Amino acid sequence: MMFENPSRDEIKDMLKHAGVIAVVGLSDNPERPAFYVSEAMQKKGYRIIPVHPTAKEVLGQKVYPSLSDVPEPIDIVNVFVRSEMTPPVAEEAVQVKAKAIWLQQGVFSEEAARIAKDGGLQVVMDRCIKVEDSILLPNGRG
Repeated sequence: MMFENPSRDEIKDMLKHAGVIAVVGLSDNPERPAFYVSEAMQKKGYRIIPVHPTAKEVLGQKVYPSLSDVPEPIDIVNVFVRSEMTPPVAEEAVQVKAKAIWLQQGVFSEEAARIAKDGGLQVVMDRCIKVEDSILLPNGRG
């Protein structure tokens, strides 16, 4: 069965009710899409938690080496790593009981989607969270 993203209404609802977004692959390089997309989401009022194996602080936030190290509930795991690296991220997202996993534009993995869906998570793939948020919630989440 081919993966299908949630409906626009489901994505809008997901974004509207998300407070905490853990960003896997968020480094301190301002030229990387993970940085400027996360910065824009932070400015819209989302709490961004960077997840990166070596960075220490990004966007004024403490960086955690893995999702398992994040000490609070996660609404959306936003993924900025290569497609082939996403299945273990999906497994960890299920383990930490995130509500959703979002594979950024250009990132696609049927295996990661299956793991996340089987674990009860909503899944979005190959879409930019910043673009979707701008289109679906142009006036913010309120």
